[in-house]
Amino acid sequence: MSIAENVAAIRRELEKAALAAGRDPKEIQLCAATKMNDAEAVRQAIAAGVDCCGENRVQELTQKLAQHAYDGAPVHFIGHLQTNKVKQVVGKVALIQSVDSLRLLCAIDAEARKQGIVQDILLEINIGQEESKSGFREEEILPLLEKIGDFPNICVKGLMAIPPISQNSGDNLKYFQKISHLSVDIKAKKYDNVTVKCLSMGMSGDYQDAIRCGSTMIRIGTAIFGARDYAKIHQR
Repeated sequence: MSIAENVAAIRRELEKAALAAGRDPKEIQLCAATKMNDAEAVRQAIAAGVDCCGENRVQELTQKLAQHAYDGAPVHFIGHLQTNKVKQVVGKVALIQSVDSLRLLCAIDAEARKQGIVQDILLEINIGQEESKSGFREEEILPLLEKIGDFPNICVKGLMAIPPISQNSGDNLKYFQKISHLSVDIKAKKYDNVTVKCLSMGMSGDYQDAIRCGSTMIRIGTAIFGARDYAKIHQR
């Protein structure tokens, strides 16, 4: 199937999952995870109607920006971001989804201040408490948000999560539900620089379950572009 056909199929499944959950499909954005896909593939995904693109690597982001690959759709950064590469991302993307530490938060705020902008971000939650993954622990979020007013050059737009890898439908429901409940707790309070409008959760294998639990953005890579060829990385 072509990229356009894949996007159309995902849209149909997205709509079906949303309606089954009593939700408006228009509430849910489709983010194309463009890692390891070239500029032409990204352009095809945008032409097919994805809402935004999500890039994992700073080098790829910089290269594709120079190629105008993302023209026509906002680009987000969704991968692990090192503090020494913050200046290459802040102001270049509409949203940094993967803010996973206080150190990174400070670096983004400082760079945004230098540029005279407010950078929109999501806080990444290590919802499965996996040692191999970065992200804040669930219990760290509310105390952190109490201090967000100290960072006037960032705006927290919501939460992002990558639950443990699962082979079975439904296995990640409990993690998605935790994120949803956390967002409700946040909305019940009033924090400076915080508007929890985005719950970025759900990928190619579990986005229907994420939608059931309130996801407002699903990040889809392989279901749009096909399986990634990691051998290409080693050939470079």
